[in-house]
Amino acid sequence: MKIEFAPRSVPLQRRLQTAAVAQWVCSFLGLAQCSTAVFIALFFTRFWLVSALYAAWWFIDREKPSKGGRRIHIFRNCIVWRYMRDYFPVTLVKTAELDPRQNYLVGFHPHGVLAAGAFINFCTEASGFSTLFPGITPHLMMLSLWFRFPFFRDYVMSGGLIPSDKESASYVLQKPEGGNLLAIIVGGAQEALDARPGSFTLLLKNRKGFVRLAIQNGTPLIPAFSFGENDVFDQVKNPQGSWLRKIQHCLQQIMGISLPLFHARGIFQYSFGVIPYRRPICTVVGKPIPVQKKHKPSEEEVDQLHEKYLNELSELFEKHKAKYNIPEDSHLEFI
Repeated sequence: MKIEFAPRSVPLQRRLQTAAVAQWVCSFLGLAQCSTAVFIALFFTRFWLVSALYAAWWFIDREKPSKGGRRIHIFRNCIVWRYMRDYFPVTLVKTAELDPRQNYLVGFHPHGVLAAGAFINFCTEASGFSTLFPGITPHLMMLSLWFRFPFFRDYVMSGGLIPSDKESASYVLQKPEGGNLLAIIVGGAQEALDARPGSFTLLLKNRKGFVRLAIQNGTPLIPAFSFGENDVFDQVKNPQGSWLRKIQHCLQQIMGISLPLFHARGIFQYSFGVIPYRRPICTVVGKPIPVQKKHKPSEEEVDQLHEKYLNELSELFEKHKAKYNIPEDSHLEFI
């Protein structure tokens, strides 16, 4: 394999952008495991008190992730995220005004490999979320598993991430004075296994839990499509029925997370590595779909709203795809 190295004339700004993305990728690939190792290792050193005090704090604070988390504005406004935004670059597009007196539920599509667009747009201020949607506080759902790791749980909560369970979602959506926005990556970990350049397949046909949640809380639904999300990584071929896909599916059933075998470029060369390609990501947030509150919606009511949501998402995609160089004959496929 021929390795292509980055030229020495690459500006410092681009190097800082690459470093920012590298630390983000590494944080989600290994920080959780490393933080656990450090937590345990400290018990066998003279600094054991650090882990002991954190364990006590962890117990006292155990309900915080499901109660809206603990965002830290300094973290969300850190310059590192602006470098990461400019690396791709990532942009956020508003198509409708949102009333800060209401709560909203956003369906984010597609998941991609590492959901870079979702993180930058909803967990940081790099793309100007608060400027575009004044008075709205964003929350992004993440697998509950990640909140079981010491130190790492505090890291992800700093950006506004909360566990992906009904209790956490309801807490955010039931804020009496409104002003909360809950973003759910509907396709989840399973959809990540289909994330590859040029793919517009969404795991959405039978995903209706988020629709039921919206009805139970009377929360308007908003479709959002992130153009370019699937283009920043390549993935080893794993068609349905292949031995690799079967192994990935089994691991997902056991651990709750998917393990896509992805690759892109390296830090110092452009041929192979786990650093994403420099390809634009543009997240377009659609208009709210009004939802009538009902504590126990029927299957028919859920199906009707789900169908309306699919239509609105398809319309959003078709309306904007030409701006992002998507072929005219490409359409969303729901599975």
